[in-house]
Amino acid sequence: MTPIVAKKLLSLVNTKKHIDALEEYMHERTLAAHLIMEQATDPKDWYQAQGAIKEIRRLKTLRDEVMQAAEDKNG
Repeated sequence: MTPIVAKKLLSLVNTKKHIDALEEYMHERTLAAHLIMEQATDPKDWYQAQGAIKEIRRLKTLRDEVMQAAEDKNG
């Protein structure tokens, strides 16, 4: 992540109501992807849902990534 992008995201990850809303959204999207996996009859749908869950889990580390990138710029 570039320092410019990190700077733009700082207000998102440092505001409790924003990060709480993002976490709620991630939870809802994970539930939806699990439902797709449960009902999938085509392996392609299964793999796409798995990929979505992987990306959602990666978003859970967004705050750490932003903070690290911001520190690297300042350090």
